[in-house]
Amino acid sequence: MTALITPFRGGKLDEKAFRDLIDWQIDNGTDVLVPCGTTGESATLSHEEHDRVIEWTVEQANKRVKVLAGTGSNATDEAIRLTRHAKEVGADGALLICPYYNKPTQEGLFRHFEAIAKAVDIPQVLYNIPGRTGVNMLPETVARLAKIDRIVGIKEASANLAQASEIIAACPKDFSLLSGEDALTWPLYAIGGQGAISVTANILPKLCAELWDSHAAGKSKRCQEIHDELLKINGLLFIETNPIPVKTALALMGRCAEEFRLPMCEMRKENKEKLKAGLKEYGLI
Repeated sequence: MTALITPFRGGKLDEKAFRDLIDWQIDNGTDVLVPCGTTGESATLSHEEHDRVIEWTVEQANKRVKVLAGTGSNATDEAIRLTRHAKEVGADGALLICPYYNKPTQEGLFRHFEAIAKAVDIPQVLYNIPGRTGVNMLPETVARLAKIDRIVGIKEASANLAQASEIIAACPKDFSLLSGEDALTWPLYAIGGQGAISVTANILPKLCAELWDSHAAGKSKRCQEIHDELLKINGLLFIETNPIPVKTALALMGRCAEEFRLPMCEMRKENKEKLKAGLKEYGLI
């Protein structure tokens, strides 16, 4: 699953670049498109833009692949509205980040996701990324939520394999643990992960898809080879705050403008040179 960037041009959404990216992703083996997540700069999109990006994704995918729409918020009512819209326009599921900045308790996290699940009849994936939100959703909270029918999985981006293992052990077998940390995708598959929502797949969709396909086919040697091959680029794509490096990479590849929404800004010159060198090594520019 690819955590899509949101292309801008002249301060506006770049619809053509976005639709072209979607087609390229599908052509290269991506199974699920994930718009309006962290990588999609959702925090700086207006509600109108957020809705439009999800609509475009559903339209362009045209049922060729699934769409898991980012609809989370730090306000429960807002998350419900965004999730309702995603369902109305035909998204296949919703990705719901833990409320950020307000640092809810574990009980508050449970009630937040429970309320969304009760309000909107669509498959929902939790998203735990404590480095962004300031709160870590613990395995026992995930296990409580996993009992709710509409909550079908979690994108785990704590970079903590022990915590991921505890989630797998505590939740039903049909509850999916998804990697949210590109450097740990193969290790997470190895302990029972059932997919990944990837930043790196924005620029290397075919290779990231092959990693999952190889795992599903039981080809562990090939998985290790791909893991090793992706190691350097995974590091380069996080030398500055995501999505700055990956959007810069796509711009260097000619797939979008090198344009961000403040407070996101262009890369430092020395880091951009490192990224350029890495992209050349991978034959991407």
